[in-house]
Amino acid sequence: MTDALERAIARFRRSPERNGKAPEPSSAAAFRAAVELRLSNLERDVGDLKGRINGLIFVVLGAVIAQVLLRLFA
Repeated sequence: MTDALERAIARFRRSPERNGKAPEPSSAAAFRAAVELRLSNLERDVGDLKGRINGLIFVVLGAVIAQVLLRLFA
């Protein structure tokens, strides 16, 4: 009974890291640099997404305009 209890407790005490190692402490400057890098990557991805959405809007508007013109002159 105590072995099962010890195993159950050990499951709850595991580190949140996947490999079981504790995270290494980092300085404030390293943390700031990591956050800045992730933010710049996120800004680039958002810019790419905005470009794709704008392209999709123009394709849809072009199709609508083409349909309107076809119905007017058909």
